Amino acid sequence: MPRASLGLSSQSIASGFLRFWDSLNFKKDREFVGIMVLFLDEKVNSVIHGFTPVGRANHYMPSLKADSIVKVDRFEVVRCSSMYKIIDHPFLICFISLTIIDEVIKGAVEINLQSRLDCSKISK
Repeated sequence: MPRASLGLSSQSIASGFLRFWDSLNFKKDREFVGIMVLFLDEKVNSVIHGFTPVGRANHYMPSLKADSIVKVDRFEVVRCSSMYKIIDHPFLICFISLTIIDEVIKGAVEINLQSRLDCSKISK
């Protein structure tokens, strides 16, 4: 994954897509607020997380397949608030209306996602 820089991005990343889950607001009776995802940054052996808000969740749900390798185009990179920080990485990839997610199948580099997940550091 290329080094993330803040702001809107027209760059593409190819990354291991580890997991995703519903993001809920527990202060508002577990209201669904979006989808959180974890990407594998193979080059520096770390994990970065991403988020798609509730308004775009249905659009991106068919593209989210755990343990796949994906290419993500057109996204926003923001600093991760310590309040929502789930991993050590300082940035968060935000899916915007222009974001495109495609599973990489042909010619993909083989990544042992489970071994990488086992050694990744997830904040408590």
